Amino acid sequence: MSETPRCLILAGPTREYLDPVRYISNASSGLQGIALAQAALDRGYEVELVLGPIEHEPPAGARVFNVVSAAEMLEAALERHPGCDFLISAAAVSDFRPAAFQPSKHKRGAGDLELRLEPTEDILAILGRQKTAKIHAGFALETDAHLDNARRKLETKNLDWIVVNDAEAIGREASDYHILSADGSTHALGLISKRELASSLLDHIETGSGWFGAGRAPRG
Repeated sequence: MSETPRCLILAGPTREYLDPVRYISNASSGLQGIALAQAALDRGYEVELVLGPIEHEPPAGARVFNVVSAAEMLEAALERHPGCDFLISAAAVSDFRPAAFQPSKHKRGAGDLELRLEPTEDILAILGRQKTAKIHAGFALETDAHLDNARRKLETKNLDWIVVNDAEAIGREASDYHILSADGSTHALGLISKRELASSLLDHIETGSGWFGAGRAPRG
């Protein structure tokens, strides 16, 4: 690990266009990714932020790479992943995209619109196969069987940590979170803000990675 930790953060939604004006996306404000980037900067990290289309400004000090689609996010992540120590993905990547892009807008009077979808790239799984000694953390927004589904995601995507919350958290400043670790432990955080969650997740990552060993002291 480098002397100054390098943190790669994926955040915001992706958009998968079916014609020039319409797209499929996931609900995401990108605020959790921004909170993570700010918390990492406050600790002295070098931060690279791959950011989908959002309305909020990213924190000053982060190197920002704007993307739109899942394919673009994967390309940006693959380019920057080799140089990072930590990867945190809070992105709400669309799971599907239209199988074909229609170059002209589909008119309402043209009849029913049948849309065939295909899976997008599984960014965390692809990066997980390349992680070597890096630390990877992700998020699981669930509607049922929250911990079971998150544990499965942690294992299949080769994550070290995963944050779990409910879909009702979308757009809210505070939510009820759990952090699951690859060692099998579960940490209930209770109702906390996005900023507090960002700090807690970085605490877990730093402690689990041994970053504060060898006489190092926490930053910030």
